Amino acid sequence: MAGRAGKGAVLTVVLLVLAVPLYSVVLTSLSDQAAINRAGGMVLLPDNLTLESYRQIFGNALIMHSLVISVVITLVGTLLSMLTTVTCAYGLSRRGSFAHRTLLMTLIVTMFFGGGIIPTFIVVSALGGYDNYWSLILPSAVYVFNIIVMRGFFMNTAPDLIDSARLDGANEWRVLWSVVVPVSKPVVAVITLFYAVGYWNSFFNALLYLPDNGKWPLQMIVYTYTLLGSPTPGTGITSGQLAGHQALAPLSIQMAVVTLTLIPILLVYPFVQRHFVKGMLIGAIKG
Repeated sequence: MAGRAGKGAVLTVVLLVLAVPLYSVVLTSLSDQAAINRAGGMVLLPDNLTLESYRQIFGNALIMHSLVISVVITLVGTLLSMLTTVTCAYGLSRRGSFAHRTLLMTLIVTMFFGGGIIPTFIVVSALGGYDNYWSLILPSAVYVFNIIVMRGFFMNTAPDLIDSARLDGANEWRVLWSVVVPVSKPVVAVITLFYAVGYWNSFFNALLYLPDNGKWPLQMIVYTYTLLGSPTPGTGITSGQLAGHQALAPLSIQMAVVTLTLIPILLVYPFVQRHFVKGMLIGAIKG
């Protein structure tokens, strides 16, 4: 009984540590200047709530354009990364595949040795990636660690299922997409989420390769506007200037932009988490 109470107390503390900052960010984004001044910064109790910060953000065409760019980059990048990771991991999980050990060792070496930022920038620019959207995807399209994790999961797929599919005439592509991937839902879901969050939160590639702020993803807007305190790109309006007749607190708009970047992940994660649990509870072979 005492053990359960202790676990409950620990989980409650962890939940508060995670939830209170998020709650404060959202509440501050909904507060006016007077409420923020009374709170001395981040707001913890509702006081004079307003949507004015969000009205200014959604009224900014460049911010909305950056949101669309982030969504497209995340969807395309995640799809490309998963296709590459799944096919590579499956090939490396088949012990009789071509140059199996050589390719695996080559990939592992790249985990520990790399050219660095400047050589990568030179290569991407020489290939025409500078000021192009593909520079936000291809340089970070594949993480070798994800391939190794998925390879290990694929190697544990029940051999009886694969042998049964091959007896029915399935080729390697059919075995992969109809047998191996469906019974590997947990690892596929986890790595998909990792890639999606990575693309959604990425701003460094945009900082390197996109000089035109009209092509920036949302996270780059967050970086320049919230962290550096620069004017909103494309408008010249700072967060402390007037919107209509009401002065907006810089902090409220900063937190509104941060909230906007958090919403997609918060909406998607509960569904993916449920899929994790379901995938792990469903066995590949009954009985």
